[in-house]
Amino acid sequence: MIAAIAIFSLLFAFTSNRNNSRKIKASVIVFEGDSSLFITKEEVNKLLIQNQTSVTDVTKDALDLNNMESLLLRNKMIKDAEVYMTIDGELKVNVTQRKPLARVVGTRSFYIDDEGEEMPLSGNYTARVPLINGQVTNENKQEIFKVLKKITSDNFLKVSVIGISVQKNDFTLRMRANNFKVKLGSADGLDLKFKKLKAFYQKAVKDKSLDTYSWVNLKFSNQVVCTKK
Repeated sequence: MIAAIAIFSLLFAFTSNRNNSRKIKASVIVFEGDSSLFITKEEVNKLLIQNQTSVTDVTKDALDLNNMESLLLRNKMIKDAEVYMTIDGELKVNVTQRKPLARVVGTRSFYIDDEGEEMPLSGNYTARVPLINGQVTNENKQEIFKVLKKITSDNFLKVSVIGISVQKNDFTLRMRANNFKVKLGSADGLDLKFKKLKAFYQKAVKDKSLDTYSWVNLKFSNQVVCTKK
Protein backbone atom coordinates (compact mmCIF):
# COMPACT_ATOMS: atom_id res chain seq x y z
CA MET A 1 0.00 0.00 0.00
CA ILE A 2 2.84 2.37 0.88
CA ALA A 3 4.53 1.60 -2.44
CA ALA A 4 1.27 2.18 -4.31
CA ILE A 5 0.78 5.56 -2.60
CA ALA A 6 4.35 6.55 -3.41
CA ILE A 7 3.96 5.59 -7.07
CA PHE A 8 0.64 7.43 -7.29
CA SER A 9 2.19 10.56 -5.75
CA LEU A 10 5.08 10.45 -8.20
CA LEU A 11 2.73 10.03 -11.16
CA PHE A 12 0.53 12.89 -9.94
CA ALA A 13 3.54 15.17 -9.47
CA PHE A 14 4.88 14.26 -12.90
CA THR A 15 1.51 14.82 -14.58
CA SER A 16 0.95 18.10 -12.74
CA ASN A 17 4.43 19.37 -13.63
CA ARG A 18 3.99 18.35 -17.26
CA ASN A 19 0.59 20.06 -17.41
CA ASN A 20 1.95 23.30 -15.88
CA SER A 21 4.86 23.35 -18.30
CA ARG A 22 2.55 23.29 -21.31
CA LYS A 23 2.02 26.51 -23.19
CA ILE A 24 -1.34 28.23 -23.44
CA LYS A 25 -3.33 27.06 -26.47
CA ALA A 26 -5.10 30.37 -27.08
CA SER A 27 -6.64 33.38 -25.38
CA VAL A 28 -10.38 33.96 -25.67
CA ILE A 29 -11.61 37.49 -24.91
CA VAL A 30 -15.32 37.99 -24.27
CA PHE A 31 -16.99 41.38 -23.77
CA GLU A 32 -19.92 41.16 -21.40
CA GLY A 33 -23.12 43.17 -21.95
CA ASP A 34 -23.02 46.08 -24.42
CA SER A 35 -21.37 45.23 -27.74
CA SER A 36 -20.08 48.80 -28.28
CA LEU A 37 -16.32 48.52 -28.02
CA PHE A 38 -14.63 51.41 -26.24
CA ILE A 39 -11.62 49.11 -25.96
CA THR A 40 -10.81 46.45 -28.58
CA LYS A 41 -9.70 42.84 -28.22
CA GLU A 42 -6.31 43.85 -29.62
CA GLU A 43 -5.91 46.45 -26.85
CA VAL A 44 -6.90 43.91 -24.20
CA ASN A 45 -4.33 41.49 -25.63
CA LYS A 46 -1.63 44.16 -25.42
CA LEU A 47 -2.44 44.68 -21.75
CA LEU A 48 -2.12 40.92 -21.16
CA ILE A 49 1.09 40.41 -23.16
CA GLN A 50 3.43 42.88 -21.41
CA ASN A 51 6.95 41.46 -21.93
CA GLN A 52 5.89 38.46 -24.02
CA THR A 53 5.17 38.48 -27.72
CA SER A 54 1.97 36.54 -27.02
CA VAL A 55 0.25 34.88 -24.07
CA THR A 56 0.50 31.61 -26.00
CA ASP A 57 4.29 31.81 -25.55
CA VAL A 58 3.88 31.50 -21.79
CA THR A 59 3.60 28.27 -19.83
CA LYS A 60 0.70 27.74 -17.43
CA ASP A 61 2.86 27.91 -14.33
CA ALA A 62 4.31 31.27 -15.44
CA LEU A 63 0.91 32.94 -15.59
CA ASP A 64 -0.15 35.31 -12.82
CA LEU A 65 -3.91 35.55 -13.30
CA ASN A 66 -4.45 38.00 -10.44
CA ASN A 67 -1.83 40.32 -11.88
CA MET A 68 -3.49 40.11 -15.29
CA GLU A 69 -6.82 41.12 -13.79
CA SER A 70 -5.17 44.02 -11.97
CA LEU A 71 -3.57 45.24 -15.21
CA LEU A 72 -6.91 45.18 -17.01
CA LEU A 73 -8.71 47.00 -14.19
CA ARG A 74 -6.20 49.85 -14.39
CA ASN A 75 -7.55 50.68 -17.84
CA LYS A 76 -10.14 53.45 -17.53
CA MET A 77 -12.46 51.86 -20.10
CA ILE A 78 -12.84 48.64 -18.08
CA LYS A 79 -15.29 48.29 -15.20
CA ASP A 80 -14.62 44.66 -14.33
CA ALA A 81 -12.40 41.80 -15.56
CA GLU A 82 -12.09 38.10 -14.86
CA VAL A 83 -9.14 36.02 -16.09
CA TYR A 84 -8.99 32.23 -15.72
CA MET A 85 -7.74 29.03 -17.32
CA THR A 86 -10.09 26.48 -18.84
CA ILE A 87 -9.56 22.72 -18.52
CA ASP A 88 -8.51 22.42 -22.16
CA GLY A 89 -5.73 24.99 -21.80
CA GLU A 90 -7.34 28.21 -23.03
CA LEU A 91 -6.89 31.55 -21.29
CA LYS A 92 -10.39 33.02 -20.87
CA VAL A 93 -10.79 36.77 -20.34
CA ASN A 94 -14.21 38.25 -19.51
CA VAL A 95 -14.29 42.04 -19.78
CA THR A 96 -17.09 44.37 -18.68
CA GLN A 97 -16.74 47.89 -20.07
CA ARG A 98 -17.84 51.05 -18.32
CA LYS A 99 -21.17 52.48 -19.48
CA PRO A 100 -21.42 56.22 -20.28
CA LEU A 101 -24.64 58.11 -19.51
CA ALA A 102 -23.66 61.49 -20.97
CA ARG A 103 -20.77 63.33 -22.58
CA VAL A 104 -19.42 66.59 -21.18
CA VAL A 105 -18.26 68.99 -23.91
CA GLY A 106 -16.12 72.07 -23.43
CA THR A 107 -12.50 72.84 -22.71
CA ARG A 108 -12.24 69.32 -21.29
CA SER A 109 -14.39 66.55 -22.74
CA PHE A 110 -15.23 63.25 -21.04
CA TYR A 111 -18.10 60.88 -20.31
CA ILE A 112 -19.99 60.51 -17.05
CA ASP A 113 -20.57 56.79 -16.46
CA ASP A 114 -23.36 54.89 -14.73
CA GLU A 115 -21.60 55.23 -11.37
CA GLY A 116 -21.28 59.00 -11.66
CA GLU A 117 -17.53 58.90 -12.36
CA GLU A 118 -15.53 60.48 -15.18
CA MET A 119 -14.74 58.20 -18.10
CA PRO A 120 -12.33 59.18 -20.91
CA LEU A 121 -13.41 59.40 -24.53
CA SER A 122 -12.52 56.48 -26.79
CA GLY A 123 -10.87 56.58 -30.19
CA ASN A 124 -12.69 53.37 -31.11
CA TYR A 125 -16.32 54.29 -30.48
CA THR A 126 -18.43 57.37 -29.72
CA ALA A 127 -21.48 56.75 -27.55
CA ARG A 128 -24.80 58.31 -28.55
CA VAL A 129 -25.63 59.94 -25.24
CA PRO A 130 -26.89 63.40 -24.17
CA LEU A 131 -24.33 66.21 -24.39
CA ILE A 132 -23.69 68.31 -21.30
CA ASN A 133 -22.31 71.85 -21.46
CA GLY A 134 -21.90 74.67 -18.98
CA GLN A 135 -20.57 74.57 -15.44
CA VAL A 136 -19.61 70.99 -14.61
CA THR A 137 -17.69 70.92 -11.33
CA ASN A 138 -16.91 68.56 -8.48
CA GLU A 139 -19.45 70.47 -6.40
CA ASN A 140 -22.42 69.78 -8.67
CA LYS A 141 -21.31 66.38 -10.04
CA GLN A 142 -23.72 64.46 -7.81
CA GLU A 143 -26.64 66.68 -8.84
CA ILE A 144 -25.79 66.13 -12.51
CA PHE A 145 -25.62 62.38 -11.93
CA LYS A 146 -28.99 62.49 -10.18
CA VAL A 147 -30.59 64.10 -13.26
CA LEU A 148 -28.84 61.69 -15.63
CA LYS A 149 -29.98 58.61 -13.70
CA LYS A 150 -33.57 59.80 -13.83
CA ILE A 151 -33.39 60.50 -17.57
CA THR A 152 -31.71 57.22 -18.54
CA SER A 153 -34.11 55.13 -16.42
CA ASP A 154 -37.18 56.50 -18.22
CA ASN A 155 -37.91 55.35 -21.79
CA PHE A 156 -39.57 58.61 -22.87
CA LEU A 157 -36.86 60.85 -21.41
CA LYS A 158 -34.04 58.64 -22.68
CA VAL A 159 -35.26 59.02 -26.25
CA SER A 160 -36.34 62.68 -26.00
CA VAL A 161 -33.52 64.46 -24.12
CA ILE A 162 -30.41 65.09 -26.24
CA GLY A 163 -28.65 67.77 -24.21
CA ILE A 164 -28.31 69.34 -20.77
CA SER A 165 -27.03 72.83 -19.96
CA VAL A 166 -25.75 73.33 -16.42
CA GLN A 167 -25.37 76.58 -14.49
CA LYS A 168 -24.29 75.67 -10.96
CA ASN A 169 -27.28 73.55 -9.83
CA ASP A 170 -29.74 74.82 -12.44
CA PHE A 171 -30.53 72.57 -15.40
CA THR A 172 -31.97 73.21 -18.86
CA LEU A 173 -32.88 70.33 -21.17
CA ARG A 174 -32.71 70.24 -24.97
CA MET A 175 -35.27 67.99 -26.63
CA ARG A 176 -34.78 65.87 -29.74
CA ALA A 177 -37.97 66.31 -31.75
CA ASN A 178 -39.08 69.84 -30.88
CA ASN A 179 -37.41 73.21 -31.06
CA PHE A 180 -37.95 74.26 -27.46
CA LYS A 181 -35.96 74.04 -24.24
CA VAL A 182 -37.11 72.81 -20.85
CA LYS A 183 -36.22 74.77 -17.69
CA LEU A 184 -35.81 72.01 -15.14
CA GLY A 185 -34.33 74.09 -12.34
CA SER A 186 -32.60 72.18 -9.55
CA ALA A 187 -32.37 68.40 -9.21
CA ASP A 188 -35.01 68.43 -6.46
CA GLY A 189 -38.46 67.00 -7.07
CA LEU A 190 -37.52 65.35 -10.35
CA ASP A 191 -40.36 62.82 -10.26
CA LEU A 192 -43.00 65.55 -10.15
CA LYS A 193 -41.20 67.74 -12.71
CA PHE A 194 -40.93 64.96 -15.27
CA LYS A 195 -44.50 63.89 -14.59
CA LYS A 196 -45.58 67.45 -15.48
CA LEU A 197 -43.42 67.38 -18.61
CA LYS A 198 -45.07 64.18 -19.82
CA ALA A 199 -48.54 65.59 -19.13
CA PHE A 200 -47.62 68.72 -21.10
CA TYR A 201 -46.40 66.59 -24.01
CA GLN A 202 -49.60 64.57 -24.10
CA LYS A 203 -51.76 67.68 -24.19
CA ALA A 204 -49.55 69.52 -26.70
CA VAL A 205 -49.44 66.52 -29.04
CA LYS A 206 -53.23 66.30 -28.87
CA ASP A 207 -53.53 70.04 -29.58
CA LYS A 208 -50.77 69.89 -32.23
CA SER A 209 -49.07 72.82 -30.50
CA LEU A 210 -45.63 71.42 -29.60
CA ASP A 211 -43.84 73.46 -32.25
CA THR A 212 -45.36 76.75 -31.09
CA TYR A 213 -43.29 76.94 -27.87
CA SER A 214 -39.75 78.16 -27.28
CA TRP A 215 -39.56 77.44 -23.51
CA VAL A 216 -41.27 75.04 -21.11
CA ASN A 217 -40.68 75.90 -17.45
CA LEU A 218 -41.04 73.15 -14.82
CA LYS A 219 -39.67 75.14 -11.88
CA PHE A 220 -43.07 76.04 -10.43
CA SER A 221 -44.62 73.46 -8.11
CA ASN A 222 -48.16 73.07 -9.45
CA GLN A 223 -47.98 74.28 -13.02
CA VAL A 224 -46.12 74.24 -16.30
CA VAL A 225 -45.32 77.71 -17.63
CA CYS A 226 -44.79 77.86 -21.40
CA THR A 227 -43.41 80.64 -23.59
CA LYS A 228 -44.58 80.82 -27.17
CA LYS A 229 -42.27 81.71 -30.04
